[in-house]
Amino acid sequence: MKPIAAITAVALLVLGTSALAQEHPEHPKQDEKQAEQPKAEKKMTLDELADAITLYIEQDTKLKGGYFMVYDAEEKKPLVLKLDKVHRERLSGLGGGVYFACTDMKSDGGVIYDLDFFMKQTANGIETTEVSVHKKAGKPRYGWKEENGVWKKVKA
Repeated sequence: MKPIAAITAVALLVLGTSALAQEHPEHPKQDEKQAEQPKAEKKMTLDELADAITLYIEQDTKLKGGYFMVYDAEEKKPLVLKLDKVHRERLSGLGGGVYFACTDMKSDGGVIYDLDFFMKQTANGIETTEVSVHKKAGKPRYGWKEENGVWKKVKA
């Protein structure tokens, strides 16, 4: 992939994501208040969520020459990664059609990045609304702190 195309793809990914008001601790766990879903909304199973995040990453990877790209705001550079693992044990429905998934992605140099994905169920399926680098080589970039019922990112 040409550098300009890679940078453009990363820029589009970064501009196309948005932060959610509801955040998560180390990795979110569904709480009873958040678990209340509108009756018309079909709640996804964890298997469906794992399949949705895997498909999203596969489709995005195919578009970008075999790699998943995300901008690393701390290192101020795009990361060029491949999916290593979707953490099925860290998939959560957060209520209101919002879901969380955690993945391990690997760079060509073998560095493992933990990426957090937030997704929202829409009339057209599920769309990814935020992707962030949570850890690099096991070292957290941020943690989570609850303030008045809302989880906020805090520097690690």
